[in-house]
Parts: sequence; C-alpha cells; structure tokens
Amino acid sequence: MIEAIVTDIEGTTSSIAFVKDVLFPYAAAAIPDYVRRHRQRPDVGAILDQVAEAGGIVRADTEALIAQLLRWIEQDRKITPLKTLQGLVWRAGYESGAYRAHVYPDAVAALRQWHHRGKLLYVYSSGSVAAQKLFFAHSSAGDLTPLFSGYFDTTTGPKQESASYRAIVDAIGRPAECVAFLSDIEAELDAARAAGLATHWLQRPQDSAGASRGAHPVARSFDEIEFQ
Repeated sequence: MIEAIVTDIEGTTSSIAFVKDVLFPYAAAAIPDYVRRHRQRPDVGAILDQVAEAGGIVRADTEALIAQLLRWIEQDRKITPLKTLQGLVWRAGYESGAYRAHVYPDAVAALRQWHHRGKLLYVYSSGSVAAQKLFFAHSSAGDLTPLFSGYFDTTTGPKQESASYRAIVDAIGRPAECVAFLSDIEAELDAARAAGLATHWLQRPQDSAGASRGAHPVARSFDEIEFQ
C-alpha cells in the first residue's frame, strides 16, 4: 500500500508556463540588482562563493559572477547556487504580490484528499527547498504548505539518478514499494522505479508534447492517478 507520495512541481502539480514565462524571467531580470545590493549579506555571499568555485571566477569580480548566473539561467542549468539564489529573489516577488504560483485545481484537490487520508506528502524538485516552500505558500489556491511533510532538492542528488530516490526513501522512513513518485519526466521516473518506488507519469495536455507510453502508468491529471 502506498503510504507516502513524492511529487515534482513543474509539469506535474503546476504548469510549465508559469515557471518558464513568469518565475525564470523575473529572476533573470532581478538577479543583477539583487546581487549588487545584497552581496555583503552572509547568505548571498555564501552563494557567490559557490558560483565562483563552480565557474572558475575570481570571487571579487561581482559582475563576472552575475554574468555566470545569467548564463546558467539561459542554459537552464540545474545548479544548486543558482537555484538557491533564485529562491531568494522569488521570495521578494511573492512577498511583494508580484505573482502567485500556479497549481492545477486537480492537483490541489488530490493533495488535500491524500493528506486527509493520512498519506505523507513530499516535494522533490530541482528548485531549492526554500523556493518550493515559497511556491506552495503563495499558490493560487492559498497556502498549501500544511499538506506537506517535507521537501527535497538537488542537494539530495540529481533527479535522474536512482541513488537520489534511495536517499529520499531513507529520509521518509518507509519501504520503497510504499512510496510513489509523480513526475512529467520519464528519465526521473525511470530512476525512481530503479530505486523501487511506484511511479506515475503526468502527461498534461497543456505541458506534454504528445502522449506516449513507457514502463510507467500514465495520467493526464491527478484525477486519473490510482494507487494499487
């Protein structure tokens, strides 16, 4: 029996368009000024240390660090210091009311129902844990964070490696066969299944290039997800 459910965000609980057309452009526009204004802050300074190390850049060259961050955004790189900084920038946007995170109504209804039934709910996304919490705290359906028992990001490991899902199962404290993973990315689902998790492939008409079938049960919305 499934006791815990781990869900991706983009293309799964929420539209790819919101992340692609709202969050990423907002961060790209705001990061240069944010870094210049806050580079002396300890949390931002620690991020810039990581950017300098990863990019082979002189730490004191703020403009070069900013340019590296913007290149990573353009390349859609899943790099932890970038994701952490984006989380800080997005917090400012959420708190100012610049936007609310999109969540599909069927996902909201299912998450609430599963929570009511005693299922443990978790998020695993390439976005930082801080960004995930902001996303669900400032969603179009209100504050959804009380539904979740925990969050995982790339500090746990890459989403397309089975070791990451074994680490998540260990953290949850349930047998792998009692944990389900929901995503719109087949390679992530393959890694989760290799770690022993149950899987469901979200292929939303709005976000999917076209229906296809592999080794995973396919759902067009959360309404179609059935756990054995």
